Amino acid sequence: MNLKSLKNQTVKDHKVIVRVDYNVPIKDGKVKDTNRILASLETINYLLKNGAKQIILMSHLGRPKRAETYEQTLKDNKDLSLSQIIKELENLLNEKVTFCQSLELPEDKIVLLENLRFHEGEKKDDLNFAKKLANLADIYVNDAFSSSHRAHVSVSRLSTLLPAYAGFSLLKEVEMLSKLTQDPKRPFVMIIGGAKISDKVSAIANLAKIADTVLVGGGVANNFLKAEGFDVAKSYLQDVPADLAKEGVDFVEFADKLLEDAQQEHTLIDNYIPLPKIIYPVDVLAAKSPEANSAEEVNLLRCENQSCYEANDMFLDIGPRTIKLFSKVIMSAKTIFWNGPMGVFENEAFSLGTKKVATAISRSKADSILGGGDTISSIKQFDLEGKFTYVSTAGGASLDFLSGKEMPGLKNLTE
Repeated sequence: MNLKSLKNQTVKDHKVIVRVDYNVPIKDGKVKDTNRILASLETINYLLKNGAKQIILMSHLGRPKRAETYEQTLKDNKDLSLSQIIKELENLLNEKVTFCQSLELPEDKIVLLENLRFHEGEKKDDLNFAKKLANLADIYVNDAFSSSHRAHVSVSRLSTLLPAYAGFSLLKEVEMLSKLTQDPKRPFVMIIGGAKISDKVSAIANLAKIADTVLVGGGVANNFLKAEGFDVAKSYLQDVPADLAKEGVDFVEFADKLLEDAQQEHTLIDNYIPLPKIIYPVDVLAAKSPEANSAEEVNLLRCENQSCYEANDMFLDIGPRTIKLFSKVIMSAKTIFWNGPMGVFENEAFSLGTKKVATAISRSKADSILGGGDTISSIKQFDLEGKFTYVSTAGGASLDFLSGKEMPGLKNLTE
């Protein structure tokens, strides 16, 4: 995908409005994770260095409840005001940033607008609201890949009203994710975990055709285990959303179809041991609840009719045999995509699977691309930050991109 890059564009003496993603976790008025702010700095510094007259930053934060008026929405959603990130942004940028709640801007060099979702027109992709934003600037830059799967004013509509370019963070996301779909180095190993399968269905289906091996863990694995005839007891199985149910979507049937499609394919470990293309856990750690302090090891391959665990048990992590198998596959890979933990890693009793998989990826010689909020949280917990090729902050947008879906925020940025 060839995008119109901000690089080498004339920005001198121009006002530039930049869609960033400052949808960051905030507690007691303080930013708890600065990754998305850090991702925006290259574009902002480029504009400063190349003489932009004014830099107008805009973002959303959370999901505010809309009142009848903008003023009332401000009062009702103080905990979602972007004013809370000004101090952190100024410290990281080492520049003065002016916060502005209205669209009547001062002449200051860098201005941050209030939460865009306080405006009714943002999510409705309203042309009139888009025109108000467009009147503030001469050039539009999208540097928020993580929001580019949404057809909102600041993401897709503004690019039709102003000369539009991709910021450096967005370009990097597209470049790295494209490596997974366009001739990746092989073997290409895809690792999918986490509790929810619903938001990963399309990405799994698309990448499973490209990957050499798919390792499945976490709650997602329960769908594959059930599809293979295992009794998953009280283990988490995500309900099918109403809109997908109407379309006849069933996550267990989806897993069964993937397994059926891949049954003729296999990968070789140590150049001679054949394994199926899609590998689910052969053993798990089970307990009565995610809050339990200990777990029972269950060898699924030796269990007949649920003889190794009780009817009210939950599978909460992959077991030692699966860890060993997954790690061996990972160490043979040349490209790795990982999205989702292997278990309830927040509880030490069920953290080992995720920790061992993360450690194996960090020690491999593969191009490693990670995505998903829980995945990022886990590598922080295990002190593995900075040991991977690329960590995407995009979440749902990265999965949509890997699914091959059209991205509204990229449509008008292509060459």
